[in-house]
Amino acid sequence: SQVIVHDVDELTEQLFPIVEAMQKHFSAGSGTYYSDSIFFLSVAMHRIMPKEIKQIIQVDLDLKYKTNIQDLFDEFNNFPDGAVIGIAREMQPVYRHTFWQYRRENPQTKVGDPPPDGLPGFNSGVLLLNLEAMRQSKLYNQLLEPAMVQQLTEKYHFKGHLGDQDFFTMVGMEHPELFHVLDCTWNRQLCTWWRDHGYSDVFDQYYQCEGEVKIYHGNCNTPIPED
Repeated sequence: SQVIVHDVDELTEQLFPIVEAMQKHFSAGSGTYYSDSIFFLSVAMHRIMPKEIKQIIQVDLDLKYKTNIQDLFDEFNNFPDGAVIGIAREMQPVYRHTFWQYRRENPQTKVGDPPPDGLPGFNSGVLLLNLEAMRQSKLYNQLLEPAMVQQLTEKYHFKGHLGDQDFFTMVGMEHPELFHVLDCTWNRQLCTWWRDHGYSDVFDQYYQCEGEVKIYHGNCNTPIPED
């Protein structure tokens, strides 16, 4: 098997011009830090990886695998036409919070509502990037353009700090057809921060996950259960 190591500085240099415009909307702190670009790698992976790489799985480090990663690769076969990215839903009401103004102005919206009928947003801890589909999707590449990012952030009054996850979430509100939603068991997030920060009444609607967990995600430094 072949291992290729990528230089972070080199990647950042390629990324920065593509993602600079979105950084001011989805980065922590104010200003656009050059180094923050790496948090947007997944968004433009199809522009950076060599053409012969057709699919890639990008994962966070705070994961514990309970199954063979090959089974996750098989999820690429379940992408519907037009979908370019496989991603699980966010399992806390973080985007109910972020979209508060849009929700107030649009009381009938599903934006920020819990599953199964709502649009709770996405969590980028486990990402299936169909690079080939991302390269070919005219729609997806239009959405990377600064003017489109600006238009959507204004429409949704969106200000985030979670990098690629915020971009995918916002785009998913507008164009859900670009995403293949992974079952929660592929990214069982354990963080409960929002339960104690104003959302205890609705928290469990976001947090519940039926089925045998395939990947645990110990986000916000949450301990992962021992076997």
